[in-house]
Amino acid sequence: MPPGYPEGGVRRSLADFICAKHVQWTITALILLNALTLGLETSESVMAEWGSLLLTIDSIIITVFAIEVGIRIVAFGPSFFRGGWNWFDFLIVGVSLLPSAGEISVLRSLRILRVLRLVSIVPQMRTVVTALLQVIPGMGTVALLLLLIFYVGAVMATKLFGQTFPEWFGTIGASMYSLFQIMTLESWSMGIVRPVMEEFPAAWVFFVPFILITTFAVLNLFVAIVVDAMQSAHKVEAEAVEAEAHAERIAIGQEIRALRGEIAELRVEIAAAKADSPDRRS
Repeated sequence: MPPGYPEGGVRRSLADFICAKHVQWTITALILLNALTLGLETSESVMAEWGSLLLTIDSIIITVFAIEVGIRIVAFGPSFFRGGWNWFDFLIVGVSLLPSAGEISVLRSLRILRVLRLVSIVPQMRTVVTALLQVIPGMGTVALLLLLIFYVGAVMATKLFGQTFPEWFGTIGASMYSLFQIMTLESWSMGIVRPVMEEFPAAWVFFVPFILITTFAVLNLFVAIVVDAMQSAHKVEAEAVEAEAHAERIAIGQEIRALRGEIAELRVEIAAAKADSPDRRS
């Protein structure tokens, strides 16, 4: 059970209802349906023919979402707001309830964020996002390293090629953007490097090591950190499942021992009753 799960009463009944699998599957289906209707709303021809129906479906779905979040708030009380995923659902639904007119009507375009509720509904997606959040400190260190390499490379490129190719390397900012394009391997050869090498034949000595360091070394560190975090998250999840199963086995064992004790006591009572029967008849 999640933390703060009510122990009894009406709140427990509401929590059992809202956490039931069939309710969660219904919410998931509504999220997918809402994703489809929000996509169809971008088509003028579809809206001209089916606009009123799509808007009605949208209103019904957001009403269901609001009721669902309301039930969870009532069921779990203050503990609802102690969970990050609960806050996520609360804010997503809150944005969807913004008025469609006035200065904040532009925020209605954020309704598509409702689709992201799948992340909080599907446990596997929650595991992935949780793992990504856990690796932010490690990724930040790698990002600082990459930024340092970019800065050093931008200063060198500006000094080496800035006067001849000011549109690419005229300033540090332009150089960093050009180096970013090169790192992504987007038209880096024919678009930038080969024209530069026509003026500076030895320019490959700068660009090739830069690509090897950034694209094939530093960026792979991001992948390694994410993979390690995913493995750790799955390991923790597996350990939690095993711990729960172990606790259940212990509880079952205790119940079996208690049942055996009761059976033994019952046998003693039956034997004593049989032993008393002849004495009574005599």
